[in-house]
Amino acid sequence: MPTKPAPITALETLKLANQLCFAVYAAGHALNKAYKPLLDPLDLTYPQYLVMLVLWESDDLTVKEIGERLFLDSGTLTPLLKRLEASGRIRRTRDPADERQVRVTLTDAGRALRAEAAAVPPALLCATGLDIGAMLGLKDKLATLRSTLDAASD
Repeated sequence: MPTKPAPITALETLKLANQLCFAVYAAGHALNKAYKPLLDPLDLTYPQYLVMLVLWESDDLTVKEIGERLFLDSGTLTPLLKRLEASGRIRRTRDPADERQVRVTLTDAGRALRAEAAAVPPALLCATGLDIGAMLGLKDKLATLRSTLDAASD
């Protein structure tokens, strides 16, 4: 029968090695570092890649809809979209039905990039050393953690 871990003392809770936030932060940095050589040939940064993933799933979205999917505000998202537009991957236009809304659509070049990007997920999975089941389980646990923390802060 497995033994229970020893309780952590009040002083132990303040050690960096015992911080969940730091483990997630450090893992995020490691993920970004692993993505860089995979995305450089596509001339995409990691945040730009996330925008493209959203648009490859569902083209012709508002900036607000993209922001909701990525948990980003428009102030963070707008510079990313401007760079993607300058590179010819997306087009931004005012919604004729509501001039306050900006719609984002893929260009032909943006759609074509999807085929090249198809090699990224399997290469990243390989870099993690996880099998697909373990990776999906970890992803689900992190999504649950995010949802729980969001609910607690509301």
